[in-house]
Amino acid sequence: MDRRSEVRETYDRIATHFASTREYAWPEVEAFVDEDVGGADSPKFGLDLGCGNCRHAEVLAERIQRVVGLDVSRGLLETGRDRALERNFSVDLVQGEAASLPLRSDVVDAAVYVATIHHLPTRRARVASLDELARVLAPGGIALVSAWSTAHDAFDETAGFDTTVEWTLPGGEAVDRFYHIYDPGEFEADLEASALEIVSLEISSGNCYAVVRPSP
Repeated sequence: MDRRSEVRETYDRIATHFASTREYAWPEVEAFVDEDVGGADSPKFGLDLGCGNCRHAEVLAERIQRVVGLDVSRGLLETGRDRALERNFSVDLVQGEAASLPLRSDVVDAAVYVATIHHLPTRRARVASLDELARVLAPGGIALVSAWSTAHDAFDETAGFDTTVEWTLPGGEAVDRFYHIYDPGEFEADLEASALEIVSLEISSGNCYAVVRPSP
C-alpha cells in the first residue's frame, strides 16, 4: 500500500474520534477570514482543502455564498456532513486529493489549506498541491496555508523531517499517522517553488502559516 492510501485509510479509521476532538476553529483561521476574506468584494466561492469535520468550512460559510469541503477521507467527510446538519450551515462535500483537485481553474475566491499538506508523502506531491491551489484560485483570490513545523515544542530537530505521530483510540489502540514536519525555511521554499505568491508568513502555536495568492 502506498503512503497516500495509508493516510486515507488511517483517517477513515479514526475519523469519528478524531473529529470529536476538533470542535473549534483555529484562531488563525478566524483571523484570516475576518481580516483577509472579510474585506474581499463579495466572495462567492470558498474552499476548505483537507476539511476534516468542516470546522473551518463553517467559518468560511459565514462570509461566502458557496463553500466546498474537500478531503481524501470519506470517514472525515461524513463527520463534516453531520456537523453541517447539526449547526445548520451549507457546505458541498467532495472526496479528492490535494495534489489533484477536482475543481475548475480560477473559481475559488478564498481557501484554507490547514494542517493537511504535511500529510503528503513527498516534496513533489506537496508542491504539486500548492500548484493546484494556485490553479483553482480566481484572479484576486487568497488562501491560508499551514503546516506543523520544527518550531513546535514537541520537536528538537531544526531541519524538516518525516515521522509518524500516534493517534490513540478509545480503548488504547495506537494508530500511526504520517507527517512531514517542516522547518520554516523549507516551508517558505516550497511556497516559492510553487505558482503561489506569499503575502505574509508567520509562526504561530508551532505551525507555519502563510497567506498566499496566485503568482501574477
